[in-house]
Amino acid sequence: MTFLLGSGAGFSGDRTDAAIPVVAELIRRGQPAALIFETLGERTLAAAHRAMRDDPAAGFEPLLEELLAPVLDECLTHGIAILGNFGAANPEGACRVVAELASTTGRGNASIGRVQGDDIRARLGELDLQRWEAESRELPGEEALISANVYLGAAPLVEALALGAEVVVSGRVADPALFLAPLVHHFGWAWDDWDRLAAGMMAGHLGECGAQVTGGYFADPGCKEVPDLARVGYPIIEVEEDGSLVVTKPAGTGGMVTERTVKEQLLYEVHDPANYLTPDVVVDLSFVRVEELGPDRVAVTGIRGKPAPQRLKTTVCYEGGWQGEAEISYAGPNALARAQLAAEVLRERLTFRAPPELRSRLDIVGHASVFDSDAGDLQRGLPARTNGDYRLRLAAEHAERRWVERATQELLALYCAGPAGGGGVRRQFQRRVCTASYLVKRSDVEAFATLFDANPSNQRRVADVSR
Repeated sequence: MTFLLGSGAGFSGDRTDAAIPVVAELIRRGQPAALIFETLGERTLAAAHRAMRDDPAAGFEPLLEELLAPVLDECLTHGIAILGNFGAANPEGACRVVAELASTTGRGNASIGRVQGDDIRARLGELDLQRWEAESRELPGEEALISANVYLGAAPLVEALALGAEVVVSGRVADPALFLAPLVHHFGWAWDDWDRLAAGMMAGHLGECGAQVTGGYFADPGCKEVPDLARVGYPIIEVEEDGSLVVTKPAGTGGMVTERTVKEQLLYEVHDPANYLTPDVVVDLSFVRVEELGPDRVAVTGIRGKPAPQRLKTTVCYEGGWQGEAEISYAGPNALARAQLAAEVLRERLTFRAPPELRSRLDIVGHASVFDSDAGDLQRGLPARTNGDYRLRLAAEHAERRWVERATQELLALYCAGPAGGGGVRRQFQRRVCTASYLVKRSDVEAFATLFDANPSNQRRVADVSR
């Protein structure tokens, strides 16, 4: 029987009403199904660790309650499993929120599974670490280390489902593993059935970014039109036991599922289509076929798999000093020239008002920003216009907050000590968390599942699924 995978979120900060039509469609179809919330990236994991450092009760997805409240009761009623990496740095805290939310709907006995083992900070110094191929930074010293989390595969998620968990909460797992797990649990796929595992992983890859495969992020007016983007439907992936799959979306929602939207997502973040590395399988897309079956129905076939890699990616977060931003606007006649003058004044001021270790960048938003260098070469070379609306942005970083504050204060001073007509200054400062990527041996990672109990002494370790 077909198994349905519904996407409820594709990143932290995604639309909190997205899962409602997805769940309604899963219920209408009446087939075995799971709802997946993918809310974790390296940036959001770092932010979660920073939040937990400030408040031990924080550190999980901040929108967790808003994401689950509209659909939790319906999913529990209709046997739709929920899996999410919304535990981030604090899966325990996320489990408590889920338990409390379930109680408010009369589901105080809801079974919640918790995946553990991704946090290896305490063991980092004793492990055989290998630098990820794109990583240039050295590991930080013990005093700067905040966290170290391994990208786990689907096995501990499968164990949680096998224990009877109706909601599975994890921290750092590979995003598509959230989708693969209910397929392995439902169909009983073997852990060396590489082609089926690869198909399940790519079902997850197609659904992990939410609306990105149904027209969101795809839209480009005049080139790639997408209907009713304000009500874009999030994806539903139909998967058969043999691994064949179809991408679709809830009826009556906006957006679209076409050959082009699916191909874009299929290749998203894939550095080598013949060897896409995931914790559970190496995926080979060399023979993939993408075919439109009808409106908003696209089949993906020909996915192949190879044995899983022996090392798992690990994200290390560490203290990165302070960063700050400040902005000021210039508009009207000759606005660009005034913004450029303001930038030059700031550059000169920072040469003798800040230490050489201060790193800074000036962008003129509306003229040259995203594609410019830190030195501002592009904004100097582009032709000037006589008027417009521009925003001068200063970004600065240093190990000490006082120097970041002083740098941004220099922009504030442009109100009266700079060109005419500046206004709307905004300043902010925050501690910076940096990340680095390394690889650890699979054999050194011990991941397992437990059923959550509000009383920690009642929680029991159930299985070792390090694979």
